[in-house]
Amino acid sequence: MNNNTLWSLRLGFSNKQEKVIEKSGIAKFLEDSFNSKFDTSIPDFLKDSPKSLEEFKAIRKNRKEATEEEKKQFLKKEISTSLEMKGWWIDKMITNDLPLLEKMTCFWHNHYVSTYQKVKVNYWIFQHNQILRENAFGNFKDLTKKMIKSNAMVRYLDNTDNRKGKLNENLSRELLELFTLGIGNYTENDIKNGAKGLAGLGIGDENAIYRKIFEDPEPFDYLGKNGSFKIEEMIDIIFEQKNIPYLLTRKILKWFIYDNPSEDLVNYYGDYFRKVDFEIKPLLTRIFTEEFAKNTAGSKIKNPIEYTLQLVDELNNKTIKSKLISIFIKQQGMDLFNQPNVKGWDGGNNWLTSQIYLQRNNAADLLCSGKNLNRAKKAENDSEMMSENQENSSKLDLKWSKNGNNKTIISELKKRLLFQVDEATQKDFEAILKYDFNPEAQNADQAVLRLFNAMVKLPEYQLI
Repeated sequence: MNNNTLWSLRLGFSNKQEKVIEKSGIAKFLEDSFNSKFDTSIPDFLKDSPKSLEEFKAIRKNRKEATEEEKKQFLKKEISTSLEMKGWWIDKMITNDLPLLEKMTCFWHNHYVSTYQKVKVNYWIFQHNQILRENAFGNFKDLTKKMIKSNAMVRYLDNTDNRKGKLNENLSRELLELFTLGIGNYTENDIKNGAKGLAGLGIGDENAIYRKIFEDPEPFDYLGKNGSFKIEEMIDIIFEQKNIPYLLTRKILKWFIYDNPSEDLVNYYGDYFRKVDFEIKPLLTRIFTEEFAKNTAGSKIKNPIEYTLQLVDELNNKTIKSKLISIFIKQQGMDLFNQPNVKGWDGGNNWLTSQIYLQRNNAADLLCSGKNLNRAKKAENDSEMMSENQENSSKLDLKWSKNGNNKTIISELKKRLLFQVDEATQKDFEAILKYDFNPEAQNADQAVLRLFNAMVKLPEYQLI
């Protein structure tokens, strides 16, 4: 695979940016990506979602008094809104000229997990997502403070139930275990005491706020310090710990480049991360520019978004609906706004089970034949969306050079799609696109499309 294509895929979701990276260089491409803008307006589909604490309380009161049928309709509407939001985000991934912003937002989305299934307020999930986007290239410590004080997070991790005399340790635990330090770098007492500092932090209008009546003002020990700490002070203490950089550098390396990064790399970039005071831009710049120069192709299994959006882009399929893509990647185990648990998607080999591989091959057949993504069985919540799938076939436009012979066309597609090919596979390609292939023949496009379909079903295509 062409190295610029490889990094276009790694820093986005397709090879659209290949020429830009080749022309401007990786460092300039990153600089431009860091400065990319995004829409801050609230989408229309959220107009009826509660946006203040009072609106939330009013809706909750109405739901308690509603009939069973009214409750069912309310739930159906909220699920529909959640699906709209998934499509809205996938549209951003597809249309952004500098998609690293959305890829980094998705990284943070899987780091500070907060799901619609638990929070049940779409606007708070949207807020959570926008905070991630706004701070995607900012400071790790600052972002952690904003995340812990988001309405979505305090509701998702049950801090609304955390109060003096009845402590809930969920948020305190995940703050240390999953968001910052990682297992082995704190004690159970730090978790218990941290819950005291978080007691009373609950839902507010724009973000979580402390309520004095539920606070626990007693001093406590926390990571070697004593005091009556609140969340901002607690996070400051966390970021003084010697092992603070490495959890995040390991996760960034896994998200973008390696399913199994070496500890030497994790420590090397982690030490630099501390040196730049936990600023994300210089960390990403160093990681991407230094790893760009290495031969690292094939070190990571594509997640469902990477797999699907690359396939759709290669085929220039302009008719497939983003909501259908969201349903397909959910089937693949990557449900946006609804990770399976607070640990998020595991990635790696979990993205390529035998069932997922079969689903991917079926999807390739459908898309290469001009059909939309479909499923053998409709889930109840998705049935209305999937019924839209009965439309006519899409017109495909697989770009390939019509000036060459079968071997040059095979080579062209290999550079775009595959990180390596052995001799036996090369012969298989030449059996599909034979030596006397005529690029000007009436069925030439269909023949190249058959070759493309065969390539994207290979194990090598699942890797970047």
